[in-house]
Amino acid sequence: MVDTSAAQAAEAAAEAVAATDPAVTAEIGVIGGSGFYSFLDDVTEVTVRTPYGAPSDSLFVGELAGRRVAFLPRHGRGHSVPPHRINYRANLWALRAVGVRQVMGPCAVGGLQAEYGPGTLLVPDQLVDRTKSRAQTFFDGEVLADGNVPNVVHMTFADPYCPTGRAVALAAARGRDWEPVDGGTMVVIEGPRFSTRAESRWHAAQGWSVVGMTGHPEAVLARELGLCYTSMSLVTDLDAGAETGEGVSHEEVLRVFGQNVDRLREVLFDAVAALPKTEDRACLCVRAHEGWDLGIELP
Repeated sequence: MVDTSAAQAAEAAAEAVAATDPAVTAEIGVIGGSGFYSFLDDVTEVTVRTPYGAPSDSLFVGELAGRRVAFLPRHGRGHSVPPHRINYRANLWALRAVGVRQVMGPCAVGGLQAEYGPGTLLVPDQLVDRTKSRAQTFFDGEVLADGNVPNVVHMTFADPYCPTGRAVALAAARGRDWEPVDGGTMVVIEGPRFSTRAESRWHAAQGWSVVGMTGHPEAVLARELGLCYTSMSLVTDLDAGAETGEGVSHEEVLRVFGQNVDRLREVLFDAVAALPKTEDRACLCVRAHEGWDLGIELP
C-alpha cells in the first residue's frame, strides 16, 4: 500500500528547497530598507524557496555600478516583519542561493555613548548578542525538509565582521565627506520594544557603542555560509539611558533615518561598487569552513 501522505510530504519538501531561476544571479547582497532597490537598473523580482522557509520578501536583483546586486527588505515591504520574527536563516540562505558572497547590512541603531549622537555613521568591529529566541545556526543537527541533516558545527566568530568590507565601507563614507566611527561594539537586543533606562545604562557602562535589533544573527549566519558581512550602522537617537526625557520613540527613529537615508544610500552604493570581486576575496570569511564536514551541501 502506498503511503500517499508520505509521498505528498516528500513532494512538498522537494518544492520547499527548490532554488530560484538559475539565470538570475548576483554577487553582492544588501539587507536593508525596501527603498534601496529602486535605484537598481533592470530590476528582477525573484522568489527563492529555502529549507528554512520563506525569506522576509522577494529578492530584487539588478545592476549597480557594474555589479550584480540582490536587495532584500529585512522587514518585508511595508515593514510588516518585526525584528524577533525575521527569518534570518532563510534570508541569508536565499542570498547565497543566487550567488551572493558579500553582504552589506545597513541598519538603524541607538547611540550608547554621548559622542555617538543622531546622524553618526558607525562601522562596528564587534558584536554582543542579547537576543533570546532566534534560530542562529544552520548547523544544529536538526533534520531539514529535504531529509538532509547538517552536522553540529562550532563556528569561529571572534571577529564577526569582514575586515575587507569594513575597510571599503569606511573609505566610502570618507569619500562622501561623512567621517565614520571606525570600530565599536553593537549590542543586539530582542525587540521589538526599545530598552529600559536600566538596560541602556548597563549597555553603556560596558563600553558598548550602539544598540540595535537586527544585527544578530545576521552576522553569524553569514559567517556560517562563508559570506562576507559588513554592518553600516546609522545612529538615529541616543538610547533611553543616555539621555533625559521620555526615551526613544519610533517616530523619532523614522524622522532621523529619513533625514539621513539619501546620504546613507550614496555611501552604501559607493561601497558596493568598491567591494572586491568574488574570486578575489582573501579574508577570513572565505576560510570559515576550512576543516569542517558540514553534513549538508550549501547552495
